[in-house]
Amino acid sequence: MPATRSKKPKTAARRPTAVSHLSVAEREELGKRARAHTPRSSHAVFEAASDRPDPVVLLEEQSLTRVPELVPIRYGRMLVSPFTFYRGAARVMAQDLSTTPVSGLHVQCCGDAHLSNFGVFASPERRMVFDINDFDETLPGPWEWDVKRLAASLMIAAQDNEFGPGDAEQVVLSAVTEYRESMRRFAGMGNLELWYARLDVEAFMAEFGPQFKARNVARAEKTLAKARTRDSVSALAKLTERQNGSIQIVDQAPLIVPLRGLVSGDEYERFSMELHDLLRAYRNTLQFDRRRLLEQFEMADFARKVVGVGSVGTRAWIALLFGRDQRDPLFLQMKEAQASVLEEFTGRSEFKNAGERVVTGQRLMQAVSDIFLGWVHVKAGFDGMARDFYGRQLRDWKGSVEVSKQKPEGMTAYGRLCGWTLARAHARSGDRIAIASYLGNGTTFDRAIVEFSKLYACQNELDHARLEAAVKDGSIEAQKGL
Repeated sequence: MPATRSKKPKTAARRPTAVSHLSVAEREELGKRARAHTPRSSHAVFEAASDRPDPVVLLEEQSLTRVPELVPIRYGRMLVSPFTFYRGAARVMAQDLSTTPVSGLHVQCCGDAHLSNFGVFASPERRMVFDINDFDETLPGPWEWDVKRLAASLMIAAQDNEFGPGDAEQVVLSAVTEYRESMRRFAGMGNLELWYARLDVEAFMAEFGPQFKARNVARAEKTLAKARTRDSVSALAKLTERQNGSIQIVDQAPLIVPLRGLVSGDEYERFSMELHDLLRAYRNTLQFDRRRLLEQFEMADFARKVVGVGSVGTRAWIALLFGRDQRDPLFLQMKEAQASVLEEFTGRSEFKNAGERVVTGQRLMQAVSDIFLGWVHVKAGFDGMARDFYGRQLRDWKGSVEVSKQKPEGMTAYGRLCGWTLARAHARSGDRIAIASYLGNGTTFDRAIVEFSKLYACQNELDHARLEAAVKDGSIEAQKGL
């Protein structure tokens, strides 16, 4: 008899995960029970742990995975003020937040919800919207961590701008109160009504502009007008030059270095081909209609670019593409995505690709997102290491306030916008009814966060001084002015 081949057992189809649906009353009860084990007043406390890691050591650990020659630029930018230090110290604060009280109610966290990570940009419908605009650290976690990072950033910025104690406290209190009251309003909305909620800037200015002083309205309108000029066409004029009949990205080392300045000869040709392959792989993560749109553009040049404060040293690239002709440019930014600073304390992301983690979190938290938001995995880059990236447009009417120029009234209004926006983002991804129930109608939580922000501002100032000392004694190299 012929031998028979054993059949592999059929794998049972994987059943979709069941989703529980609690009643409104049950969700409200969750929030009330959370008050019992984590009183709202307990959020006022911050005391550095006795075994708190040296902040410089934490920053240096992050630097191990970054481009070595760019790390001094990061430290130089962080040294400018306690506020710029705070912008780059998400890892330091994540460590500190892990020791603070939490209610046990989780949302999709931004992970780095400081004042400068909010701003305006264009929606696909070409409307100006205000939203969170940085998600490098996004991960599910305690909603309180985002609120505390935002509140502390407002306190630190107010102190940097030499506001009086009363004005600084009012800036923070207004933002947190807006968060709490907005969460209660979102808790009363239907699911679709909440999902469609967005802060349309033109509509907001038309409705609320008359309530502000004329100089504040004029400053806001100037910021918006400037943002509308920030697109791929303006980037083409600023970042490129014509050489031998072709348009190329200008070498502005060390902040912008074209691919031809990093490799040459046969290596340049090899990397150019690989970059085209990566662009195609990234394109496949876009929605079908947007994929078709991107297919109509041809890549012309590629460059490494230094971005932000906390991101300096991670690998960020810009790609210049042309569509119909050389008057139809598109600049894409491909930014390295590493593990979130929250993962050590909340658990690893469910997404294997860190770029997908960023994109998924951004789409969940933002009302609208960039049409070219996608991700890619690089098996071997310049250093032979595998890395994850996410892509988006470099400029699409993006703008933010100049924090150092804000006065108390302006920062108070801006903080309220941030509070509303953060509450909307959390309400989309978490149990808004339970969180609203936990927060309640009174100001207990609001005032507790004001006290926390004052305590953390003091800690941040000490950490900034620690970095200054490390640079002074030569253990850390910083490159200022870039």
